[in-house]
Amino acid sequence: MMKKVIVTICTILLTVVCVYGQSFDSRNIADEALKLTGSAVNYDPSYFSIPYPNGDVPKSKGVCTDVIIRTYRKLGVDLQKEVHEDMVKNFSLYPKIWGLKRTDTNIDHRRVPNLMTFFGRFGKEKPIRQKSDDYIPGDIVCWNLGGAITHIGIVSAIKSNDGKRYQIAHNIGAGQVLQDCLFDYKIIGHYSYLK
Repeated sequence: MMKKVIVTICTILLTVVCVYGQSFDSRNIADEALKLTGSAVNYDPSYFSIPYPNGDVPKSKGVCTDVIIRTYRKLGVDLQKEVHEDMVKNFSLYPKIWGLKRTDTNIDHRRVPNLMTFFGRFGKEKPIRQKSDDYIPGDIVCWNLGGAITHIGIVSAIKSNDGKRYQIAHNIGAGQVLQDCLFDYKIIGHYSYLK
């Protein structure tokens, strides 16, 4: 009888995980982002036609947003699909910087302002301060590099050499790297996005 109850409970738990997806915490995000920094990736901002859903640019290429997309994909979240579905329903809420009149599953999720809108809507928007303790592993940070150039990265669980802040997993031109750069640029967005 006890064996039957255990089998039933396991079956129910497996069904819940399959139906509702995998849950994760901020440490999982930081760990997956750190793993990405071990892959050789050339910075390439080219427009790519990619499959939908679960599409990705070639593994050897990418930009800052691809670090975010690939990290979450490892955790079972397809930001290409999630951003697209929200943009279809709420196109007017997303930036019109590029003059688009409709969604584009090849590129919408690969644009920092679109991810900022999405994380602001479905994640937790966190304070923007110059206090390193406010930025914890798994947080998503966005910067303005100057003019209209935006950037995005994930706070890792690896501290800077001086131990004062966490390093960032990102791709700012040298591939997917880990770097002590949290306050090197003007922070314009700070989010937590958990499932």
